[in-house]
Amino acid sequence: MMGNASNMDALRFDLSDLDEGVLHTILELVSDGIWDWNANTGFVYRNPGWYTMLGYPPHSLNNTVLTWENVIHPEDYPRVMALFDDYLEQRSTGYQAEYRCRMRDGGWLWIEDRGYIIARNADGTVARMLGAHRSIDDKKRLFEQLERRNSSLEAAIEERTRELSRVNQQLQVQLDENRRLAETDALTRVANRYRLEQALPLACERAQRFREPLCLIAMDVDDFKDINDRYGHAFGDAALVQVVQSVQRSERDGDLLARWGGDEFILILPNTTLADARLVAETIRRGLSDLLPVGDFQITMSFGVVQRLDDEQQAALLDRADQALYRSKMAGKNVICE
Repeated sequence: MMGNASNMDALRFDLSDLDEGVLHTILELVSDGIWDWNANTGFVYRNPGWYTMLGYPPHSLNNTVLTWENVIHPEDYPRVMALFDDYLEQRSTGYQAEYRCRMRDGGWLWIEDRGYIIARNADGTVARMLGAHRSIDDKKRLFEQLERRNSSLEAAIEERTRELSRVNQQLQVQLDENRRLAETDALTRVANRYRLEQALPLACERAQRFREPLCLIAMDVDDFKDINDRYGHAFGDAALVQVVQSVQRSERDGDLLARWGGDEFILILPNTTLADARLVAETIRRGLSDLLPVGDFQITMSFGVVQRLDDEQQAALLDRADQALYRSKMAGKNVICE
């Protein structure tokens, strides 16, 4: 999202009289990267200049805010979202940010992003926002070059920088591996409780920011203690691995499956309504019937499905999911409760 002052000022006229198609036709002719966010529908239009700047074919990515979020450098993301939220909530008079965007080839491009709200709903929330971006990568690189030229130790610094870069890459690989191990359940290889506790607050914040639905499915294996008691923990562990593999067949892009503890799992479903989440749970429930029995036990699960309420925090959301799961146990197991 982004653009220079003259372009943005030129766009600040009354757009309410323009047909949507006419507006987007005009934006197709603009060389800068222009974006148009309809907050009420979630649709984001981006002109060809936006894609070209990042090396993508025009209109090749999804028309959602998630596309924008995914190209922002992780280190810049919190700062950008803070500036964006301040403007949306009218705590600041404008939105402007400089940050790095991931290009199609994997490189990073510095851009300046500016946006302007052109319509609000009756309750004050954003209805539509227009903005533009422009590359400031050359300016950033020129500044770096000037700094190097002003140093009499340029050659030594560059060599040292390369060496440090190699070391940093090695360290980053190790850090990424350590992070992966720290966030992964050793038995089932899905996200562990620590990862869930990091991811769920972010999912709630995102749902609040973009006014999108968010659902949780809490599930656990029916009579799992009896399986362990009768056949031993080795059979119980093997059963959990089978269950996870079956559940993952219903997992969609953007979902997160985590082991909450023991035989209980949580599935985070971003941008998903309660009705759709229940369909996912039903698909999982039916899929378990294909698993081989463990001795006398045909593996089933009970499910609690909930949708996040406005302003609801992660603790309350998890608690409601757990209560729904408890009701499914009381209802006879192998059922779905809301």
